[in-house]
Amino acid sequence: MKIRTSVFTSFIMMAQVLGIALFLRGFFPVPVKSSVSAKNKLSDLPAEPLTGGPHNSSRLPDPLFKRVVIMLVDALREDFVFGPNGRGNMPYTSHLVERGSTHSFVAKARPPTVTMPRIKALTTGSIPGFIDVVMNLNSPALLEDNLLWQAQAAGKRMIFYGDDTWLRLFPKLFMERDGTTSFFVSDYTEVDNNVTRHLDSTLKRDDWDVLILHYLGLDHIGHVSGPRSPLVRPKLLEMDDVLKKIHGALVSKETEGAPPYLLVLCGDHGMSETGSHGGSSEPEVNTALVLVSPAFRRKVGMETPSVVEQVDLHPTLALALGLPISLNSVGRLIPAVVQEAPLRDRLRFLHLNGHQLSCLLGANWSVPSYREQTQIEVGVEQFRVAEKAHGGWMKLYLEGNTSEVLGNMGKKVLRQYLEALASMSSALSRQLGKYDMYSMVAGMVIVFQLLLVLLLAMPEALSGAALVDVPVLQALLSLPFYLLCLLLASVHVLVCTSAGSACYLCSLSWGLVFTAVAFASATFCVLVSMATRRLPGGGGGGGGGSGWSLSELDILLLAGTVGHTLSLAASSFVEEEHQTWYFLLNTLCLAVFQDVCRKYFREQRRPGAIGENREHHEEEEEEEERFFLSPKGRRPSDPSQPGGDPRSREKWLALATPPLTLACCRLLRTLNQTGVQWAHLPDMGHWLNSSEHRAVLSLLAALSLVLVYFLIQRRCSWVSRIALALGLVGVYSYRAAVGNVWFPWQHGSQSVSKGTVEARFVYVFVLGILFSGSKDLLRSQIAAAAAAAPLKRRGLWEIYSGLVLLVALLFRAHNLPVLCCCLLVQSLMARFIWRKLHYDAAQTTIMHYWFGQAFFYFQGNSNNIGTVDVSVGFVGLESYVEGPAIFLTALGTYAGPLLWACHLVCYLNSESLRTPVALGHGCYVLALLRSVPVAAYVVLVTALRYHLFIWSVFSPKLLYEAAHALLATVLCLFLGAMETAQADAARP
Repeated sequence: MKIRTSVFTSFIMMAQVLGIALFLRGFFPVPVKSSVSAKNKLSDLPAEPLTGGPHNSSRLPDPLFKRVVIMLVDALREDFVFGPNGRGNMPYTSHLVERGSTHSFVAKARPPTVTMPRIKALTTGSIPGFIDVVMNLNSPALLEDNLLWQAQAAGKRMIFYGDDTWLRLFPKLFMERDGTTSFFVSDYTEVDNNVTRHLDSTLKRDDWDVLILHYLGLDHIGHVSGPRSPLVRPKLLEMDDVLKKIHGALVSKETEGAPPYLLVLCGDHGMSETGSHGGSSEPEVNTALVLVSPAFRRKVGMETPSVVEQVDLHPTLALALGLPISLNSVGRLIPAVVQEAPLRDRLRFLHLNGHQLSCLLGANWSVPSYREQTQIEVGVEQFRVAEKAHGGWMKLYLEGNTSEVLGNMGKKVLRQYLEALASMSSALSRQLGKYDMYSMVAGMVIVFQLLLVLLLAMPEALSGAALVDVPVLQALLSLPFYLLCLLLASVHVLVCTSAGSACYLCSLSWGLVFTAVAFASATFCVLVSMATRRLPGGGGGGGGGSGWSLSELDILLLAGTVGHTLSLAASSFVEEEHQTWYFLLNTLCLAVFQDVCRKYFREQRRPGAIGENREHHEEEEEEEERFFLSPKGRRPSDPSQPGGDPRSREKWLALATPPLTLACCRLLRTLNQTGVQWAHLPDMGHWLNSSEHRAVLSLLAALSLVLVYFLIQRRCSWVSRIALALGLVGVYSYRAAVGNVWFPWQHGSQSVSKGTVEARFVYVFVLGILFSGSKDLLRSQIAAAAAAAPLKRRGLWEIYSGLVLLVALLFRAHNLPVLCCCLLVQSLMARFIWRKLHYDAAQTTIMHYWFGQAFFYFQGNSNNIGTVDVSVGFVGLESYVEGPAIFLTALGTYAGPLLWACHLVCYLNSESLRTPVALGHGCYVLALLRSVPVAAYVVLVTALRYHLFIWSVFSPKLLYEAAHALLATVLCLFLGAMETAQADAARP
């Protein structure tokens, strides 16, 4: 069945999107939830255990605290408060921790360590899934059972000031509120002043029970400058003064005989050494938690803070306020908070917590593994034993027994409860999410079947005929098709009857399921048919797909990329993936150097072939040689000119290119530490960003911008050159305005601004250059054949130049050498390696892929979501605007791969030597290599689904690889369609 390439490709793309969507639907975990009821109520609480008598169902402990103030400081790392740094950063808080009536803890937050999931964890006690990272950008109202809903139902009056994420989650629960936007990270002053300005009037009032304050300035400073910024300590001193003011006001209102107050100082997450968060490194998950109340014993000396889970704060606050624990809470009571309460009340608190956890476990152990089921059974059995012993103790207590035996028995019951709570909470925490493995496998099968079909059809699709022979009818009428349908339908029935509603596919109608089964079976039969035709003697050449020979460089490129994919089977190779790319890039440079030496010293090229190649490249090479080799006005091909034979200079420059590339890569490796194991070590970036080395950074940034201009301007029109020069001046001005670099005439005491005007100045020139390039591309479509090619080449290059200018604005000052080296390596490789050594499209494509991956890590990125620099999303913005912020953040993060992909398009467009078969070869390999890593992550997620770091490492990488697989396919089809159009136009 002959199908047009456009129709075939569109169908493959749509089906691939559906397959990836199905896989991601199974990959994103479903958080542990209770299906018993919507909200917990006081009437639903269990009776107090009592052996041999009527149940005392009405007995609930009195609330331990009358008034609660929660002061949440965003990104409050534990070392900011505790230890030697805490005494300098927050002296009053440190005094309370060491000598006051306080309990201090290191509260461990579960990844993903971003604000909205952490607020949900604090208020519901549950563990959010990674999908909440996406929802963090636009948080919907929280309908799940939570502490604030319970407090409002109990008649408590609540006031909130701070991060407006709370207002989106709890839109109608506060009697008074004032929100500040949490995403404009350039503001770390007003965002906190807007909270503090309400304190004086609010603390004087008595018409509230719960006051929540969420301060954002510390987190914003971290995103912009990092945890070692000189702005961090003043901000912590400011927070210390706020806590001192709150504590003083609460002490002054303390009355004799009334329930005491509780002041909670906590962080929602920590901060990595680069200032970001979201991952699972120790600085990101270790947060400070300080509880201050006269109900606690006054300390006599400094104690080492205990370690608790962040979700443990929820049941502790709920029980201390006399509220039910939320149904989905996996936390356990912090015993130190209730240690001054009567023994009966402490046992009752633990009993309520244990009953809630056992009910949640009973609602969520549908088909756990053997190990999980064993631990669940052990935890529930421990709770039942403790509950029974509690009933025996209650009987003796109500009978008036006051002997020492009763006290010892009560302490034993306490220990039993605590052991049961630990076991049940641990079992629930392990079920961070229930992966829908059936949907994941189904999506993976569909994606890879379509991938193989696309690969087998690619040579035909990119041929001059632009037709693909797909044996659809033969597949549908074959016996294997019906047998496969029967087999897959049986598998579906078997899975759904054993797993029930746990699988997404099992909840679909049988019509949709049968359609998916028939599609998968037909695709497999088509795949087998097409593969059979490709085999020797299979009866089809497929448009020139056979007969490819592999050189040493081909073997290296294929082995290196496949080896990288196989390396992802080890978690350490994922965490330190940059090491793999650094090694492969160094090996590639040595292999290219060998090819250069072979060309100029060992092999004698055919003169006819050389002349033919030079004829095709004459116009382009003259332009390049004038820029690189010749003074203005001299023709490089004239050996009579001073300076010797240009071919000799060309040879030595070609020989110098691989070593120079190696040197650039080695220098860039020292600029940013990345990965997981050594990310905390100091690097050149830290040295340059220190205040005492600002002059060096300023000189380096200026020199990098000058080199960027000379490397990128040579193919632009004179208007774009002027715009590019002014734009780069604006980039330096922006960095000077925000305090990263100095102007020669700038005074050291000059205040730092947000640089909004300077950044918008650059945006104007970026848009101007992009407009100029787009205009040239449009003109090339209607121009004559002779003029169309230069216009198209210049249009693509100007668009690339505009992108470079935008990336220069987004890059931090110390990363500008990364951009400069990227452009330098591209220019040298294009001029002296890819063109002179006549590498085909496949080799050039994979080299661009390798370089793009390496430069992704040269920027300081890693597979950890915590290394994403969200501050670039607000360059030139005065407030949070969702669309531009997301676009700029993504562009700044993936600038390296994007620049190399765009350069690939420009380079291949300028190469008139390409043939459809060569191009098909390159796209053929590219589509395969960009999609294979997705399968590796499927295996890894299955094998390591209980590892916490999976959320911060695998999920972003999976999305990155899946998106690039689709983008690579789009690029292949774009280049193929362009080549087909050129071939059609060249036909007589």
